[in-house]
Amino acid sequence: MLHKLGLRQPENGTAMSFEEALEVAHRIGYPVVVRPSYVLGGRGMEIVYDDRELGEFMREAADVSPDHPVLIDKFLEEAVEIDVDAVADGRDVVVAGVMEHIEEAGIHSGDSACAIPPFSLGEAMVEEIKEATYALARELQVVGLMNVQYAVKDEKLYVLEVNPRASRTVPYVSKATGIPWAKVATKLMIGRTLRELGITREVEIEHIAVKEAVLPFNRFFGVDTILGPEMRSTGEVMGIDRDLGMAYAKSQIAAGSLLPKSGNIFVSVKDGDKREIVHISHRLHELGFNILATRGTAEVLRRNGIPVEVVNKMHEGRPHVVDYMKNRQIQLIINTPSGKRPRSDQWSIRSYAVLYNIPLITTMSAARAALHGMESLLQRGMDVRALQDWHGVRS
Repeated sequence: MLHKLGLRQPENGTAMSFEEALEVAHRIGYPVVVRPSYVLGGRGMEIVYDDRELGEFMREAADVSPDHPVLIDKFLEEAVEIDVDAVADGRDVVVAGVMEHIEEAGIHSGDSACAIPPFSLGEAMVEEIKEATYALARELQVVGLMNVQYAVKDEKLYVLEVNPRASRTVPYVSKATGIPWAKVATKLMIGRTLRELGITREVEIEHIAVKEAVLPFNRFFGVDTILGPEMRSTGEVMGIDRDLGMAYAKSQIAAGSLLPKSGNIFVSVKDGDKREIVHISHRLHELGFNILATRGTAEVLRRNGIPVEVVNKMHEGRPHVVDYMKNRQIQLIINTPSGKRPRSDQWSIRSYAVLYNIPLITTMSAARAALHGMESLLQRGMDVRALQDWHGVRS
């Protein structure tokens, strides 16, 4: 169908054995996304980077979905993921919402924060996304709701998956746009048309609505909080405002994670994130925050003229970072994992952050969004409006 419509997808293949999986992975190149057949919520899904990890996954996949092929897709690193909900009546199609994920590709859509309307995509790309959605809905002869997940990498649009059904994002899109899309879809499914319902074009909104996932880690001390392809969230919340930063800050409050307006921010990031953390730390320092960091990150920040206090890792002696957390001397943590298997000190930092209810950020994209949120909180403060006020009166 994608070939017929002229749409692009990541290179992919299927395999029943490790030998077949190896052939596919070598053909399309690591890293690859691998998943068992017939699973929901990304269960058993992983990103693998070499032959050894692939072998481990194939053994585990046999337990999740035995006697069925494993699906293997090229993983588009550092791509922007997009969710689209649309309604169709078999002939006409209207896009209900185009959602841009805040977290980078590789994190399950159910666990990723996202925003309506998209905040970094150009008009031409948004239009291409809509045209692809129209084509898919018509080809599949969808009547009712449809969800499509896309990725954008190097200005190219890729189709990741198409679901001819409602998605968990429908309540969020409905509240963001002021249209009860489940009700609309139900009327379409019993024979009404979009034209009869007066829905003939997309809803344009002036505000920003950010969806955030609610995660259950505070119920399970010791479970690592790093997000990945397997969904772990147990709910969703939303923040609305006229700018992205404040909408994101409101979404964090709703999810139980209050962004600080003063105090100490602890930073410890993997080597690949050190260039970007310099800009974020510099801006945080300008906003009046004190920066604490482990030695490696601190050295990079100092070389770039950012005042920083070195904090010991747990094996380097006391007082160490967990002591600071217990003494309520840290108000926010930015900690990106250095590998697939967490080091013990990184695991302890993230576990104790949950225990002491310290806001924890584990991706650089979320760190950027949090920075914008703290800027908005400090520079203009928060105001609150009822949901109805954002949309006006609707019949």
